[in-house]
Amino acid sequence: MPQSEKKAVFLDRDGTLNVEKGYIGNLDDIELYEGVAQAIRRLNDAGYLCILTTNQTGPARGYYDEGHVQALNQRVCRLLDEQAGARLDAVYYCPHLGPAAGGVVEPYNVDCTCRKPATGMIDEACRQLGPVDRRHSWVVGDKATDVEFGHNAGMNSVLLLSGYGLRVL
Repeated sequence: MPQSEKKAVFLDRDGTLNVEKGYIGNLDDIELYEGVAQAIRRLNDAGYLCILTTNQTGPARGYYDEGHVQALNQRVCRLLDEQAGARLDAVYYCPHLGPAAGGVVEPYNVDCTCRKPATGMIDEACRQLGPVDRRHSWVVGDKATDVEFGHNAGMNSVLLLSGYGLRVL
């Protein structure tokens, strides 16, 4: 690994960091899984970039606006810090959902390159944060699309048996 390349862990949000509760309307309903904040703190201390990458179709479905997605992500960051002094180095989300999949609100009802399992969020993180050593980096999530996301990006993937993870098997 060249000196300039960083190791990273790309983390899904719902069902991975926080308890899966469907479309969350109230910020107070965000609840981190036990031990998540401490695990991310250990990754921080080990020198890994910790990056949130999450598909969030609420805006495309008309459930809430993009500002609400940002507020939910900020709430997760705040809880990580409060519980263990953990931090996410960056947050990326895809608010899109193509019309065939149920997207109805413009400009979000489009097929895009940022929706997992496409690698747009990882590619953007690498552009903004600098080169990432993909062979020694990880994607962690609770859906088959998270595993595919990692493989498509040339990274290792971990399927958690939380959230939707038990349904995948």
